[in-house]
Amino acid sequence: MILPAIAAGVGVAVIVVSANPFIVRAQDAVPEAAQSAPQPATEPAPADPAAELAAKRDQTRAELETLSKTISLSTDKVSALQQSIADLEKSTESIRQALIDSAARRKALEKQILESEKKLADLGVKEDGIRRSLHERRGLLAEVLAALQRMGRNPPPALLVTPDDALASVRSAILLGAVVPGIRKETDKLAADLASLAALQTASAAEKASLTGTMTDGIEEERRMDLLLAENDKLSRSNAAELAAERKRSEELAGKATSLEGLVASMESEIASVRDAAAAARQAEENRKLMTDEQRAQAKALADSGVPDKNRIAPAYPFGELKAKLEVPVAGDILRQFGDADGTGHEAMGMTVATNPETVVTAPADGLVVFAGAFRSYGQMIILDAGDGYHLVLSGMDTINTRQGKFVFSGEPLAVMGVKRVASATALALETNRPTLYIEFRKDGKPVDSRPWWTAKDTGKARNDS
Repeated sequence: MILPAIAAGVGVAVIVVSANPFIVRAQDAVPEAAQSAPQPATEPAPADPAAELAAKRDQTRAELETLSKTISLSTDKVSALQQSIADLEKSTESIRQALIDSAARRKALEKQILESEKKLADLGVKEDGIRRSLHERRGLLAEVLAALQRMGRNPPPALLVTPDDALASVRSAILLGAVVPGIRKETDKLAADLASLAALQTASAAEKASLTGTMTDGIEEERRMDLLLAENDKLSRSNAAELAAERKRSEELAGKATSLEGLVASMESEIASVRDAAAAARQAEENRKLMTDEQRAQAKALADSGVPDKNRIAPAYPFGELKAKLEVPVAGDILRQFGDADGTGHEAMGMTVATNPETVVTAPADGLVVFAGAFRSYGQMIILDAGDGYHLVLSGMDTINTRQGKFVFSGEPLAVMGVKRVASATALALETNRPTLYIEFRKDGKPVDSRPWWTAKDTGKARNDS
């Protein structure tokens, strides 16, 4: 009678009826894993975290593109937008400021979408990791669950044993005493994994709900910008025949030019609107140099106040004074910087930014649009004369919403990216299908590193994870 009590004391459930052919022994409660103690299987080679995250971002991006196609604005929302545009003062200054404000909101929303995309990808990678761990441990977990089911949370004490089984019961009790802590450890780990999985799924659902609202706001802002651009086009429209003639002449000059320097020189000498605007801007720049220190300080204070002259035809600041003050023209991930290898054995002459489809492109600084159109391997390109001998080159866009000869303000929308990357010499050897914007700063005709001009938050470089 003592031996069964010892077995019960160490938590063994033994129910044995003498002379019964269906005898339940203590050994039955011991998991097979404990009896056979198999060697652990060889673990597969660990996956590359960077590649896994890149793949998950691609998957998340595809899901978001599908989601965006299902979002639409209500009739009431569209009517409200149209009414808000109709209520605007129909002046060039008010429409232009409304465009700048709309572009700022749209870029902020696009940055939020990118951040949500990264969060969802990260959550997805963690969720996949837990699922993979559970899958790899499925054999062990099945044995643990089977043992728990057979033992029960509160195993009953031993009731009856035959004398022949007393020694086996003690041996089983000793074995269980060694095995139960291992089972408890695996059970705790399983419970923690399941709790983490549930938390990740909850976080993903919340992020997706927030992202849907952000995407809806983005679509609304995009529609607002389209309406504002239409109004701006009405106000700034010149003689249609003159614009068509200039556009045709620009295309001819672009076809003949062999370099950016040659293109800029031909545009400023042979295109009337560019020539006149460039001359006026240079005169304004010269006038600024002749200002007294007091006048210059007053002009700088006005520009610093955020309300510089809306009718200006020259930059509010000398370009050399704008270091660490410019914002990158698009919301996206920097894939390549000035001086990086460009994949063809040369150094990159500018920076390349990967964006989401149909992202708005804004003017990084005040400047005169010297060229707007297609140019050789650059694709659709805009060249801004920012003064002080600097030209800013933007290429890789799908749709251009400005024209040559126009003076644009910092933050003003200039173009929209496409759905996929545009094949061009400036985007060679990039392992991505995302739209990419190429940005090049040139001083007196020579490329220079643009990094000193960007704000601190825009100078980081994202890994090419796309």
